[in-house]
Amino acid sequence: MSKQVQDAYIVAATRLPIGKSGRGYFKNTRPDEMLVKVMQAALAQAPGLDPKAIEDAIVGCSFPEGEQGMNIARVASVLAGWGNGVGGVTINRYCASGITAVQMAADRIRVGEADVMFAGGVESMSMIPMGGNKPSLSPLIFEKDENIGIAYGMGLTAEKVAAQWKISREDQDAFSLESHRRAVAAMQAGHFEAEITPFDIVERTPNLADGSVNIKTRTVKLDEGARPDTSLEGLAKLKPVFAAKGSVTAGNSSQTSDGSGGLLIVSEAALKRFGLTPLARFVSFAVRGVPPEIMGIGPIEAIPAALKMAGLKASDMGWVELNEAFAAQSLAVLNDLDSKGFELDRSKVNPNGGAIALGHPLGATGAIRAASVIHNLRRTKQKYGMVTMCVGAGQGAAGIFEAL
Repeated sequence: MSKQVQDAYIVAATRLPIGKSGRGYFKNTRPDEMLVKVMQAALAQAPGLDPKAIEDAIVGCSFPEGEQGMNIARVASVLAGWGNGVGGVTINRYCASGITAVQMAADRIRVGEADVMFAGGVESMSMIPMGGNKPSLSPLIFEKDENIGIAYGMGLTAEKVAAQWKISREDQDAFSLESHRRAVAAMQAGHFEAEITPFDIVERTPNLADGSVNIKTRTVKLDEGARPDTSLEGLAKLKPVFAAKGSVTAGNSSQTSDGSGGLLIVSEAALKRFGLTPLARFVSFAVRGVPPEIMGIGPIEAIPAALKMAGLKASDMGWVELNEAFAAQSLAVLNDLDSKGFELDRSKVNPNGGAIALGHPLGATGAIRAASVIHNLRRTKQKYGMVTMCVGAGQGAAGIFEAL
């Protein structure tokens, strides 16, 4: 069990719909605007909470530059109307940035240093490309063979995981199809409503006839990546995109996306002071490193560590959000955990689909999936849930929550 002086409670958890990068909902929406919306929506879910009581806003972002640079956490907290007294810090652990922000905020409370914190994540892959606007790798990486994996593209690491853990193309495509099937079914059943804050997209187009600007507003309420027409036949026709004779395709990989998510985390004293109702308790977190060239396998190290710190078993998990960076790495993680006695019930892993169908806005994903696990634990009346993912350059992260 981890040592702490008090518990950290989540009193608000929300996210925006996830849009396709480059061509989707948020292609022209600035990431700071997405984050501001999430901050305001989270505060609205905690009536009675004075925003001036928020000590700090910790926000994950995988490529914090350009439109999502300039310490977007602090910029957004001011633009959200929280006042100049609320701090802000932007942190980066690539795909685990959002869940790390949650962990850092919760830990400030658990050790007694704060009473109210905001934790979130944001990423616009439409505006900031993978790797950033100016990727630059240290020459030192290439001096030792064991470090070269740091320079690998994520797709190549997935190919290496598929080969080492013997994950077939057929199994990857079947996993991907199920992700879409579950996501579409969850949408039709309304299972995303509690976790999603709708967003108004404003579209401006010039009227060349009279020089005016036409303004059109539409409200988006659901992730746009899930495809009801996905089929094994269609997936099988896709060519590998990272290795000529490989098995990883665009169809069995996560979608590049835009999105944001956020949580308000408080102490018991703040619960009483502001009359707040807790949704969940933060239980434990673990991060572990793995060889960079097989970074996708990271959760096999982080999950047992997080369970041990929580004093829980894999079978205690009533809902697991395993980020589907690639079908190959997701299957390798699940199979490897099975072989080591940490079996996760497949029906409770991504019941509403995962990143292959829903999208993966990098630094935002951890916060987005934290909102997902909290609301779905409560909806299904389960007790414990987990958010876990692999991380670029060779890491795995896992965070555990208890629904209240």
